[in-house]
Amino acid sequence: MDSAKLQRYCGISRNIEESFINIHPIQRGGVLTAEAKKVLLDFGDGYSMCDFCFEARIVTVKKPPVVDFIQDLAKFLDVDEVRPTAGARHAKRAVMEAITEPGDTIVLDSLAHYTTYITAEAAKLNVKEVPHSGYPDFLLNVEDYAAKIEEVEDSTGKLPALVVLTHVDYNYGNLSDVKSVAEISHKYGVPFLLNGAYTVGIMPVSGRNLGVDFLVASGHKSMSASAPIGLLGTTSEWAEKIFERSKIKGDWSGRTFGAKEIHILGCPPVFGPPLATLMASFPKVVERVKHWDKEVEKARYFSESIQKIDGIKQLGIKPKEHTLVHFESPSFHDVAQHHKRKGFFIYDALKKRKIMGVHPGLSKSFKVNTFNLSWDQVKYVVETFQEIAEQNGITVQ
Repeated sequence: MDSAKLQRYCGISRNIEESFINIHPIQRGGVLTAEAKKVLLDFGDGYSMCDFCFEARIVTVKKPPVVDFIQDLAKFLDVDEVRPTAGARHAKRAVMEAITEPGDTIVLDSLAHYTTYITAEAAKLNVKEVPHSGYPDFLLNVEDYAAKIEEVEDSTGKLPALVVLTHVDYNYGNLSDVKSVAEISHKYGVPFLLNGAYTVGIMPVSGRNLGVDFLVASGHKSMSASAPIGLLGTTSEWAEKIFERSKIKGDWSGRTFGAKEIHILGCPPVFGPPLATLMASFPKVVERVKHWDKEVEKARYFSESIQKIDGIKQLGIKPKEHTLVHFESPSFHDVAQHHKRKGFFIYDALKKRKIMGVHPGLSKSFKVNTFNLSWDQVKYVVETFQEIAEQNGITVQ
């Protein structure tokens, strides 16, 4: 290989200045805290925390205090036991692998993240979707969960193996009625998994109060950690099955792996920067969820203000109950039809004003997330969008 060409990988950069405002819909909750940035370099080597592992289980490491951190995580999530995973999708996979059999059916919401479907497919499961109301609100009727559970039982002769609900979906930022779905699931005796990838770490979430059997979280989406890292929390009823230890023994080598939990593949590859940054950010994460009402207030202001631009319409639940907001923007799309940069004119204009995160080239619709922005930043982004509209002949009320 040409060594000179290989050097181009050494200086890669996001080309984003520290002063840029990031409104990316899936990055806001994962922006590293100052404390996380400090530990990033020190624990940058892969599996760096394994320097201190003496029991073949990273969750027992005492220095740094991983063992204490795991206990604090369980308290924070209000579950009995929790484990780090290689991401929220891997947490979902662990549950499906542990409690289902190929050919089983699961019931899930039709706004679920694509990885929920793929995880089910990998486990050779069938899926039954709970529909949403469609444009423009995309609301789930939670009572439809009961109907779908009964449909599965009628058609297969047995209950679904699992019910899944997305706490807040990644497309419209709709907040679901978790308690009602949990009650329905348990009424039929079906275990219930809540995907909190967009909620745990940015808003208060109590697994016990919500009535979940399995709680999934994302460190890099919502807990200010570097990727990839997720969390899987569960109750004492399910912990032994979900966190089952290996019983295999090699015939020839005689090797055993009894310290390793099979459904999370022993120690998942998070024990360097992902876990270190999750730990370093944790105190601020615990504090910030206490101020969720203020974050919703900013998101509502942002949504109402952006919709003063002619043609801009918020999709999903109104008023907003989450900071991820999806807008349709036909007026911007009309501009894109004759603009020399087509739909990239929005991205260009925002970048010029040191705002990043809107997908390059999109003009028909766009998503943003205002979580953890200051009021001054929120107002600056609003003013910028309005200026872009006016400069391109779009009326602002």
